[in-house]
Amino acid sequence: MTSNQRKSAAVIIEDLNLSFGTTHVLKGVNLEIKPGEFFAFLGPSGSGKSTLLRAIAGFGPEPKGRILIDGEDIARHPPYKRDVGMVFQSYALWPHLSVRKNVAFGLEERRVAVQEIKSRVEAALDMVGLLDLADRRPSQLSGGQQQRVAFARTIVVEPKVLLLDEPLSNLDANLRVQMRRDIRKLQQELGLTTIFVTHDQEEANTTSDRMAVLDQGVIQQVGSPMELYDSPSSLFVARFLGTANVLEGTVSATAGAPTFRTRDGIEIPLTGYQGQVMKNGKALVFRPQNVMIRNLDVPSGPKATTLTGTVSHMEFQGSIIRYAVDVKGSVVMVDEIHHRGSEPFLAGSSVCLEVSPKQLSVLSG
Repeated sequence: MTSNQRKSAAVIIEDLNLSFGTTHVLKGVNLEIKPGEFFAFLGPSGSGKSTLLRAIAGFGPEPKGRILIDGEDIARHPPYKRDVGMVFQSYALWPHLSVRKNVAFGLEERRVAVQEIKSRVEAALDMVGLLDLADRRPSQLSGGQQQRVAFARTIVVEPKVLLLDEPLSNLDANLRVQMRRDIRKLQQELGLTTIFVTHDQEEANTTSDRMAVLDQGVIQQVGSPMELYDSPSSLFVARFLGTANVLEGTVSATAGAPTFRTRDGIEIPLTGYQGQVMKNGKALVFRPQNVMIRNLDVPSGPKATTLTGTVSHMEFQGSIIRYAVDVKGSVVMVDEIHHRGSEPFLAGSSVCLEVSPKQLSVLSG
């Protein structure tokens, strides 16, 4: 295998637009992916994430705009001239060929020397832990092993960029967890620029260095998983990346101190809030795990924002207890870590909620 330095390539997308007939699918996409980065495209069905990946691979209608790999615009190149490798959701293995022949296929098509094919195939199979199964057919392998074959077949041709189109979706939950760890480990060993498409937030969070959240063909936000989760730029991103409490209302200033007033008349001072207090803010957002729940007679912490309400619902979820608390008509979700022997708050209990101003986000929409 060649050096990691040679394999790492930047991917830059400039003003990319793509349509299927009269349907505008990708709308002015601009993105820069760093050499050696594991980058995820995340979004709901129909968001354009798979279309964007396939545009990089060269499958589908010709787009408008530029796609640069290692500084070369490949947007008008046929797929076989783009120097990218793609692992498909279905794996697309040849059922009549052995594992070894499946992995060697791309090298044979490129007319690589026989001895080099042998050494590169063995190295790729050894890397994915399948060298002992090289003479089996795909039908004799488990789903996870077939996925490894597809991965080996792609990396053996030494592409500049690896594209993964929801390759774990056909595996059961436990195997998906193991395979995403294995893929991440291999990607780091190879130093290979990798783009991963998924609709699963957990997969994107646990594998990617950075990710782009897409909706309706538009990139909504780019950043590390933690950055996007903690500091969403819009209500769509906040809601898509996990459970979020959203209180709708307006921002106003009283004696110079900004306050968020909900439609239900709840007033939440923003003293100590660390984000930008937008005058056009229409929603206050915070996560359930950042809310503390306590009895009314327990003193509140310093500088905490407090709300009082009534528990309307309680769910025991094993590691946590999730409460739905009615606060003047608004429902606030609270996640409390469960400890053996602790007594939960029952439906109908009057409670006080605390959230630090540091955990609040004011969003315009």
